[in-house]
Formats: sequence, C-alpha cells, structure tokens
Amino acid sequence: MLSRRKLLQHVANGSSLMLMPRLVLASAEPTKYELVAELTTHRFKPESKGLSSLWLYNGSSPGPTLTATRGDEILVKFTNRLEQPTTIHWHGIRNINEMDGIPNVTQAAVEPGESFTYRFPVKDAGTFWYHAHNKAWEQVARGLYGALIVKEKQNVSRERDVVLIADDWRLNKDYALDEESFGNLHDWSHGGRLGNWLTINGQSEPHIFIPDSGQIRLRFINAANARKLAFQLANRQQVKVISLDGAPCEPFNIDTIKLGPAQRMDVLVDITANLNALNEVSTRKKFAAARFLFLSDSNVGVSRVNMYDAKPWYPMPKLENAKIVKIHMQGGAMGNLNSAQFQGEERPLRDLAAKNSKVWAFNGKIGGYDLEIAKLSLGETSILRIWNDTNWDHAMHLHGHHFWVESKEFGDSPKRVLRDTYVMTPGERADLVFIADNPGLWLFHCHTLEHHAAGMGGVISVT
Repeated sequence: MLSRRKLLQHVANGSSLMLMPRLVLASAEPTKYELVAELTTHRFKPESKGLSSLWLYNGSSPGPTLTATRGDEILVKFTNRLEQPTTIHWHGIRNINEMDGIPNVTQAAVEPGESFTYRFPVKDAGTFWYHAHNKAWEQVARGLYGALIVKEKQNVSRERDVVLIADDWRLNKDYALDEESFGNLHDWSHGGRLGNWLTINGQSEPHIFIPDSGQIRLRFINAANARKLAFQLANRQQVKVISLDGAPCEPFNIDTIKLGPAQRMDVLVDITANLNALNEVSTRKKFAAARFLFLSDSNVGVSRVNMYDAKPWYPMPKLENAKIVKIHMQGGAMGNLNSAQFQGEERPLRDLAAKNSKVWAFNGKIGGYDLEIAKLSLGETSILRIWNDTNWDHAMHLHGHHFWVESKEFGDSPKRVLRDTYVMTPGERADLVFIADNPGLWLFHCHTLEHHAAGMGGVISVT
C-alpha cells in the first residue's frame, strides 16, 4: 500500500523529470482550447416540466469536440466553476503521466474557482474522449465529458467523419436527472448506474447529416457510466470495423456495434445511400437512436478517402520473459467475498459496504488510488492475468497504455485486438498484454464508474 503523499512524491521526483523536456522543448505552437466546468440547466424532454441541473463543459452536452492532428501538442486551459473539486482525464491518449488528470496521483484536484493548464503531445491518431475523474460516478453522469479526435495529416471532410457520442441518463418521472439515486449502494454492488434515456451527441433521436453517396466514417463513443450499448444500422447493414479504442485494427465486418462503458469503435460504411436509421438494440428491443439525413455529394467533395491505416501501433510482444501480474477480481452482490483488507485492516464485506460503500476487491484488497497493483520496469513486457470471479461485467481500463487481448466481444471465436478498455464477463479469465513503455503511476480500474468508486481499481508503477 502506498500513501498518497508517496504517490505524488514519486511523480514529482521520477517520471515528470524524465518527461519535462518534451514539454519545454516543443517548438510548434500548440493547439489551444479553453474548457470551463459549470452548472447548466437542461430539459431532456422539451414539453416536460422537469429541469435538470447538469454539469457541463462550456455549457454544452456533450462538451465541445476537441480536434488535433497527429504530432500536435494540445494545450487546454481548464477552469472549475463547480462547487466541488474536479480534474480532466484524457481517455485513451498514451499521455504524459502528470497530464493524465488523476487527483492525488498525477495532480492535485482543481478546486472550485481555480484553473489548471493541461499540455501534452498526441502521437497517435484515433478516437479518444475526455471526462471528469474526481467523483466520476457523479460528475460524468451529470455530463462532464466530450470527444477528442486526433486525425492524420491528410484531410477528410467533416461530413464524412462523424462523431457519435452516446450516453444513457437516469431520469425521474418528470424527465429530470434523477439526483436522489446518486451513491445508491444497490447500483454500486450490482451492474452500476443504468439509465433510461438515450442521447446521441446530447440529443434524443437527433438528425445526423451525411453525404448521399460514397464512404463515411462513424466514430462511436460510449460515455455511459455502466450500460453496455449496441447499435445496428437499418436492415442490419454490415459495417467494417477499422479502429478500436482509437487503435487501428485489421478490418473486419460486423452488423452490431457493441460498446462497453468508455469503449470506442470506428466503422467504415462504403455506401451511405443505404443509411436510414441508427437503432439501439442492447435490450433486445429495437428503437431509433438517430436518423440520417442526406446532403448532396457534390457539396462534400471526394466520395472515397483512405481514412484508415490497418497497421497497429505496435505488434503483439513476445511473452518469453514477460512479467505476470495476477489480479483476482471479487466482490459485489451475490459474490464469494466475505471479507477484504481496507486501509490495512481485514473487515467483513457487510461492514465495508454499510460504513464505507466498498464492495469490490483486487486480490482480497479494496482498491483505490493508494493500492499498488504492480511495479514494472520501463520497457518491460507485462501480462495482467485477470480472473473476473464475480457475477457482473467489468469494463477494465488501463491508463497510459493500450494492451493486446484475445477478445471475446465479437462472437464465439476470440479475436486478438489492441484496446485500452476490455469488457470481461462473469467468470472470464483474460491476459492483457502490454509493453510498459510509459513511465509514471497509471490507474487500472473498472470503468463501470460505480464499481471503481466501490473498490475496483489500483495503481501500476512504471519506473
């Protein structure tokens, strides 16, 4: 176990010193943005009386889409106008550690009324996103997130490169955000905070304008706290998957786009003329999530563009000398965990749940920012050998790195893919393989945000 003081001291004395020249010596002018977290009132159903108090970036849901070109440096001046501390995590970016946005690990939380400047390079093109990472189970559910899109240098018209950021909100009978259910222990010990109102790009069943012929790239982002979403195009039209969690993959065809919390998927549609509706089908009931409307192809230029590179960022590492880190996931409702260590003391799970809202554990220890899972040497190949010994799905996310996994998310035959978030089903065992080539302290946690808050997370040290 590490104290928070030791964690912050490690960052100050180690990884940040190794990486500072990349910040100081950057010669090109950075791509600059300003983000403000603030209270904004919002109606989910225009004719309803329910008015929601959302927390949004720049007053919009989702927050503004930030764009950059691979190789750029991004500078974001962030101001917190909320009544509680917050930070921003740049999800999927293989980031500089001190810019990762984790309170009490990589930075101090940004207090109400204060500002913080994030500055980091983007060496990978792909679909990423940003979101709050302090009390994320509440702050993300109130709307603190947005898309971060990094493109290659070749230009692709905006109309042929469409971002679809999906969320399911929990609304009450008045169609207002159900604030009374925040912190509900039933959610934390079961499947997380599931919503009942779907939005795409902040709207219910929006109209998405696309060219009437040629190719189009759809970038899907699941910003929900806990729900696994599934989308189909009208008539179950097949699409070509070209990227997962921002990382290029060997293209393959599917007819259902399945996304766990925090996952992203880029798909290529060859013939836009066949597009009509986007349907959500995760509950086995099909309903329209969005409608496609056509623009004249002559208004958007070239109809076919080389929009992807199938070469992964790095090949599957050799495993002969890999360091194996075993992680036994336990806890939750109907689980087999009777007691766990918390703050150095073994306590019954019922007591931990009642007094501390802690119900999940790694290797018999309640997780958190002060639980060290592993120490890795810079450049070392590592295998996170995980056993989901619970009755619930868990969307496992590694900060600062992408890992190789034999994914069971695309059918009966495992598919080897590069991801930063992998959904593990109950009882599943999986190896997450990566090269620890990014120094610092990196979170590994469940992105079902209530599970993380209730103990399913820890820190991996790369030195």
